[in-house]
Amino acid sequence: MPAKAAIIQPILMAAVMAFLMTALITYLNLGFPPDYFRRWMLAFAIAWPAAAVAAYIAIPIARNLTGRIIVFLESKGL
Repeated sequence: MPAKAAIIQPILMAAVMAFLMTALITYLNLGFPPDYFRRWMLAFAIAWPAAAVAAYIAIPIARNLTGRIIVFLESKGL
């Protein structure tokens, strides 16, 4: 993956995940009050940066674990 893509991809992935998850969790916690959109966007504004940091931490771990799982599966002929 090109260097620029390796920087941009986790940020975009975090944005999509935070956008969808904050929408769901805000709805589950509050229902659909008149100020739902404002509360959702506030939650999203807080969650997106946190999710981006988490993505930079999680992606290398997930990549490493995926490689180990693939090696294990292939060693078992799966």
